[in-house]
Amino acid sequence: MSLLDQLNEDMKQAMRAKEKEKLSVIRMLKAALQNEAIRLGTDDISPEDEVTILSREMKQRRDSLAEFKKADRADLVEKLEDEMVIVQSYLPKQLSEEEVAEIVKVTIEEVGASSQADFGKVMAAVMPKLKGKTDGNVVNKFVKQYLS
Repeated sequence: MSLLDQLNEDMKQAMRAKEKEKLSVIRMLKAALQNEAIRLGTDDISPEDEVTILSREMKQRRDSLAEFKKADRADLVEKLEDEMVIVQSYLPKQLSEEEVAEIVKVTIEEVGASSQADFGKVMAAVMPKLKGKTDGNVVNKFVKQYLS
């Protein structure tokens, strides 16, 4: 079952259960997928593209969450956290920090990186391995830590 099919099924269930917030998030995810398909000029989106789109939506929420917390908007923070839980349910299982650290170490050895100057090379090699499985900021932190 494709992600779009899963979203359609979940949308029907949310309508039946009258879960307005969940329905709203599912519709937004569906729209994001359909907009990307239109942009690419295709009917089917690859699973990799689906993960990319979901990761982008999750990142937007993380960024907004930080801003809302700074502005002391508890009402919006709570709403966004609920949305993030729903988006997270469609993403692949997230890796722990230990797993991310190990993948970063192995990748640094693979590319032969030895200094901060190799940061871009390491990030370019490691991000495809971790796409959708962790936040890019976590990867960034470990790459900087191991290269310094």
